[in-house]
Amino acid sequence: MWLDIETNGTTTRLEADRLLMATGRRARTSGLGLDAAGVETDTLGHVVVGDDLQTSNPAIFAAGDVTSHPQFVYVAARGGNIAAENALRGTGPKIDFKTLPRVTFTSPTIASVGLTEEQAREAGHPVITSVLPLEAVPRALVDLEVHGLIKLVADESNGLLLGAHILADGAGDVIQAAVMALKYRATIDEIADTYHPYLTMAEGFKLAAQSFGKDVKTLSCCAA
Repeated sequence: MWLDIETNGTTTRLEADRLLMATGRRARTSGLGLDAAGVETDTLGHVVVGDDLQTSNPAIFAAGDVTSHPQFVYVAARGGNIAAENALRGTGPKIDFKTLPRVTFTSPTIASVGLTEEQAREAGHPVITSVLPLEAVPRALVDLEVHGLIKLVADESNGLLLGAHILADGAGDVIQAAVMALKYRATIDEIADTYHPYLTMAEGFKLAAQSFGKDVKTLSCCAA
């Protein structure tokens, strides 16, 4: 079987022996007596919760894949912590997905955090982007794995990073630097001005930030 992809007037054919079709998941909540307990569910059986993880029954909290939240183990762990804090102590923490990293373990790996370019524009940001091919990352050249890229999305008015998207071996590790940059509202200039160790994939994050204003292919090794 094959799939034809047309980009800018050019058609590329992808051939494969098998096709995986992912149709989504349903929560296994039937038979739990949620209706009798006054706990609301959605059309896929997910327990409906607020950002404090409280259900429609004030005495019941829920977290993890039983809700409609992103189905990652670290989301379930964080949600369980918040649900327990609110149920037992009433301290009021809330779950927030603005800096949630998303990793797909393909080859190469896909990792993302924050807004895509389209989402940033829809949110009203004046958007600027940089797209750095892996052939500009020294570690990728050493590994002979240059198929991929790093894309950063930023706000043109203040330079704040809005999103990072990486297609590369090791992307799941590199994305954590972008998570921290988003969490602490770093600008692309601040990222470019931060030490990143040479000959690591993490250096690609710095190079992508530099490429907003420079052609990094013309720089000497580790040039700032």
